[in-house]
Amino acid sequence: MWLNPEEVLLKNALKLWVTEKSNDFFLLQRRRGHGDSAGKISGLLVGALDTVLDSNARVIPFRILLQVPGSQNSWVIASGAAIEEVNKHWDWLLHNLLHSLSVFENKDDVASFVKGKVKGLIAEETRGRQAAQEDDPEKFREVLLKFELHFGLPSSEKLVTQYSCCCWKGRVPRQGLLYLSINHMAFYSFLLGKEVKFVIPWADVTRLERVSAGLMTETVRISTRQRQRDFSMFLNLDEAFGVMGQLADIALRRLLDSEGLELDRVLQQPTRITKRVLEEQALREYVLALFRLPRGERLHEVASCSVWTPHARCHTAGTLYTTDSYLCFSSREEGQCTLLTPLSQVLSIEKAESTSLLPNPVIVSVRSKKAFQLIDLQDRDDLVDSLNCRLRALQWKHSMFRSKHSSKRTLSSPTPYYTFYYDTMYSDGDEVEEQVLRNTVNTEALMTAFQHSLPGTDGHDSKTMEKEKEKERLWEDHFSEFGRGVHMFRTEKILKLVAMGIPESLRGELWMTFSDACTELASHQGYYAGLVQKSMGQSSLATEEIERDLHRSLPDHPAFQNPTGIAALRRVLTAYAHRNPKIGYCQSMNILASVLLLYAKEEEAFWLLVAVCERMLPDYFNRRVIGAQVDQSVFEELIRERLPELAEHIPDLSPLSSVSLSWFLTLFLSVLPFRSAVCVVDCFFFHGIKAIFQLGLAVLDANAAQLCASTDDGQALMILTSFLDQVRSDESPPPSSQPAVEEASSPASGLTYITELINDSYEKFGDLAVRQVERLRCRHRIQVLQAHEDTTKENTLRVVTPDVSISPEDLADIYDLFKTEHFINLYWGDGSTSAALRHHDPGRPYVEQYRVDRAQFQSLYGLLAPWLCGPHHTDTVANRTFLLLDQDRDGLVTFREFSCWLDTFYSEELNEKVRLLYRLHIPPALTSDDDPSLMKSPLLSTTRPLYVDLPPAVSEEVKDYQEQLKQMLKDLVKEKDKDVEKPLPLMNQREFIQFCKTLYSMFHGDQEDLFQAIAKVTSLVLQIGEAGHRSCRSGSEVSNQEEAGLTQEAVEGNTVDHPVFGPEGASDDGTGDDGNPSSENEWTVSYAQILASLLTEQALVSFFEKPVDLSVKITEAKEKQYYQRAGLLVLQQRTS
Repeated sequence: MWLNPEEVLLKNALKLWVTEKSNDFFLLQRRRGHGDSAGKISGLLVGALDTVLDSNARVIPFRILLQVPGSQNSWVIASGAAIEEVNKHWDWLLHNLLHSLSVFENKDDVASFVKGKVKGLIAEETRGRQAAQEDDPEKFREVLLKFELHFGLPSSEKLVTQYSCCCWKGRVPRQGLLYLSINHMAFYSFLLGKEVKFVIPWADVTRLERVSAGLMTETVRISTRQRQRDFSMFLNLDEAFGVMGQLADIALRRLLDSEGLELDRVLQQPTRITKRVLEEQALREYVLALFRLPRGERLHEVASCSVWTPHARCHTAGTLYTTDSYLCFSSREEGQCTLLTPLSQVLSIEKAESTSLLPNPVIVSVRSKKAFQLIDLQDRDDLVDSLNCRLRALQWKHSMFRSKHSSKRTLSSPTPYYTFYYDTMYSDGDEVEEQVLRNTVNTEALMTAFQHSLPGTDGHDSKTMEKEKEKERLWEDHFSEFGRGVHMFRTEKILKLVAMGIPESLRGELWMTFSDACTELASHQGYYAGLVQKSMGQSSLATEEIERDLHRSLPDHPAFQNPTGIAALRRVLTAYAHRNPKIGYCQSMNILASVLLLYAKEEEAFWLLVAVCERMLPDYFNRRVIGAQVDQSVFEELIRERLPELAEHIPDLSPLSSVSLSWFLTLFLSVLPFRSAVCVVDCFFFHGIKAIFQLGLAVLDANAAQLCASTDDGQALMILTSFLDQVRSDESPPPSSQPAVEEASSPASGLTYITELINDSYEKFGDLAVRQVERLRCRHRIQVLQAHEDTTKENTLRVVTPDVSISPEDLADIYDLFKTEHFINLYWGDGSTSAALRHHDPGRPYVEQYRVDRAQFQSLYGLLAPWLCGPHHTDTVANRTFLLLDQDRDGLVTFREFSCWLDTFYSEELNEKVRLLYRLHIPPALTSDDDPSLMKSPLLSTTRPLYVDLPPAVSEEVKDYQEQLKQMLKDLVKEKDKDVEKPLPLMNQREFIQFCKTLYSMFHGDQEDLFQAIAKVTSLVLQIGEAGHRSCRSGSEVSNQEEAGLTQEAVEGNTVDHPVFGPEGASDDGTGDDGNPSSENEWTVSYAQILASLLTEQALVSFFEKPVDLSVKITEAKEKQYYQRAGLLVLQQRTS
């Protein structure tokens, strides 16, 4: 296969390789020891070395090298495992390249030409492999070629799929093709001789929705910040809309918050994304959400089957999903029957004899001495073999972990600082192990110790105890019929039991079961104890926030008015922050952890917190609580869909959304009475976030009439707050008596019981499906992320605006160009981008969230600089500008630095523009590596002026030259005392040559007057520098009283020097930027001298003072940026 050319040292390579074929430019080599029948010592050693290496590191035995005559360096351009494969590449080189190389005179040109050809071959192979990933490679290859031909994007822009559709412009549809790639959507149409094409980056999409618009009933509307586009007449609208939503969601998560938002590993590699991968990913996300599995689980098999359900005495049809560590079954009707079986609980998976009544049966035996029967499995043999392979690997892994853990426990100290004992139930129910955990003091759930001291109760009264016993009896009956533990059958019957409230004696166990935290606990024995040991005593921002919130966690509960409860809460939160530093600690986690500690043992509470933060509420607990905001946006859409009358009376649902944010973040714990809120947590652990959506809709539905009649947001807030305060549980103590007036003003008549509210939510909104929630989340995440981007932009502009004189509209457009340049590099960069640019960090200050490197800055410079310096010198000046702006030397320029640079050229006075040009031609902007040929050029002669030939009419202007210089010197004397800025370092003659080169390159061929003016200025400055140089060399000193006369003599051509033209002219103390005295024997001029010389030429003054319309530049840049940058990248890929 062809390889990306990699340089090797031929001298060392000969020791390990034998040359089989060669010519002037190429070598075909065989690895020494491969194919040697003689068995030489050297061959045996090399062969042994290759054999003992890891399989991934073994050297392919044949390769082809590109060699340049007379050089020791060569490049590997092809390799192969068989001689036949390499011979094909060798023959291609002989027939297609060898004869062409003889015409090159330069060795470097030969290497560049061959490497470019090889990279082109690799690109063709890559394109072929990309097509091979599709179901119809030949058809997809044709589509790919059209995509590249129409839009000219680099080959790294991975095309995913295309759809035939219409794009509407007003009432006029245009039939064409919609191309969907990893970073863009692109439309192309050619009808009746008119071509229409456009590209929309996914990063610009702010909203994606299905609407009824115009003549079409179903239209996909794509909204950006600039405009909307409608597409219709898809053959499969649901599929197209789903793929668009997925690609936009993936692109935004990858570009805008790759660190904070969870993104599957496959999706982090855009080149691997295909339509099939997207379909698999959508199904995987649904399965993870339906069964609330760990986010790292991979989906392996999906098979239709039927499961024997003993409680129903029949087989229930549904779908079997298998992942890395789980067997999951869901009935055809979501929620009717669900079964979750961790592979760690499985003893065996066996095939049974097939009969007409039981076709293709499979028996799954678990450790609780139960078995599940699956029938109607297609491809049963392959499925069972795959499951047994994963089962054996998992059992081996657990056995190794247990043996390692037991050996560590034997070697550990027998007397830990804090100890307690608790029972760990093994899954077979027969073995009980006593474990000792370090730094843990709690032996039981906190509710056990503090139940008797709850406010308003004297322990449990007889009525409450009777209700608890009745609930316990109902649950025991359910266990006997449906099973107990994580692999129980979860049916609609359990909903009623959960709605009634789980008895306190079973609450911790069932939370662990519903969330499957018990499996995590069983597979990570000792993990929590180790985290406690590592984390306690450490100080960080997370621990400081934890300490601040410890006493705010359920402050009315006696368990957290006690050091025991506070210490347990501190350990759980600190251990989790240590486990997951990406989340660390987030407000509201303390409330959740407090409730978990009340009903579960400390280690169980930790694993419950892990389940909530990492599986059940993904992306909720990060810096920006993106997950909670996404669900708020979803909740608003559900209100419009399920409660249309309320949405009609309250068009702006954002106030209701802000109120409901705490409902989602704290699972109603912060707004409901404690006992009622715990019932909501019961439903959450059984049904996930779906339960919170349903209950939120039920709360609004119960208060819809009052909310519609409310006159402002404050009144609506009071209605909801009062209602939630009145929601009671069956065990709650009766509320204290309230005045009749207050009672009459209550939004709901009488009290509302939480059981009734939960049942009402299931009856009215129970049809809300997990699949629907996941699809809505995908779409609304786009809106939330873009809203954060808008906030970032607003705050960045707010910070930068006081520093510049650019109009707010232009500054906003410049920000968009700056951000787009950052994204373009992420789209099509060569992989050499720094980690700081590959990962957008929203946690940085606003003005530093988007930065550009040197290559990106050069591109922006070419688009926005007011004066370009020709095709050859522009990049040089751009590079110097980048070095000047990169003050912290991290290789990156922020938007503030970039906008201040633009502001200088477009809004500042002439002297500031010249100052900036001056600084571009002295260190640190000008380096020795900048332009070596010119930096080493000889000094210019100053014995005659550098005037160009002037026409007769212009020759008289020279006579006025001295008069202008006299006036300039007087002005300089007046302004000298006013200048309080730090003086600039002096410029030597080589730096001045570079300065002059830049000035000359800024002018075009038809600007003869400017060339003549700069020639005059150059001649004058050279004479000034020479005069100062001779003055320093002779050591003459002139008093201040003689200054004016000497100045006039110098102007009139005399050889007497003046300090204004000498090294002291730059600063009062004769020092440069770094405070070191200037060299006495070096030719130098100062910024003031150059500025004064420029002021003598009106043509130059007019050039620099002529206003340049930044808005026009920005408009041109918007049109050029994308395709110009894409074209340059395509050119680089073809020629590099």
